[in-house]
Amino acid sequence: MQNHHHFLIHKPHGYLSQFIYEKKRPKKLLGELYHFPEGTMAIGRLDEDSEGLLLLTTDGMISEIVRSKTVEKEYYAQVDGIINEEAITQIKKGVEIGFKGIRYTTKKCEAKIINQLPDCIGEGRRIRDERHGPTSWISITLTEGKFRQVRKMTAAVGFPTLRLVRIRVGNLDLQILKAGEVVEVESFF
Repeated sequence: MQNHHHFLIHKPHGYLSQFIYEKKRPKKLLGELYHFPEGTMAIGRLDEDSEGLLLLTTDGMISEIVRSKTVEKEYYAQVDGIINEEAITQIKKGVEIGFKGIRYTTKKCEAKIINQLPDCIGEGRRIRDERHGPTSWISITLTEGKFRQVRKMTAAVGFPTLRLVRIRVGNLDLQILKAGEVVEVESFF
């Protein structure tokens, strides 16, 4: 029986959720943050502009479980403008987004306005100057994960995402990690 390794990482903005990138432009990769054992893979992805909790493992079976539609993923999104309850209700019911060239209606989800951010969010990178108007934060909890789904959902209701942070996967949360930190754990669940 092989001993597998499992890691929690607070992926900073500007890093790809991968270890190899073969295109011409140099990119920051996960292997620059920690010396991971051979065979380590990211479970799901956070795009280069997103940050927050990312799970890594050497066990492909765990990857399938976490990516299944039974495990919740919670995101905090800083959006352009002061989001209202009408937009939150639309997000909860499901909105139409584009996915792989077709129209797709997102599944029902949880969403709410966030008035106080937890410390683990941190200041992050400067999004823009206050002169460009107000911003607000929302929480969206999904059990699916289409390409750039949260960004597409907030844009669909008129509040484009400026900053996106995944704060929870299942019962694991970001609370103990600062940006760039990696912790090895016995198991995920």
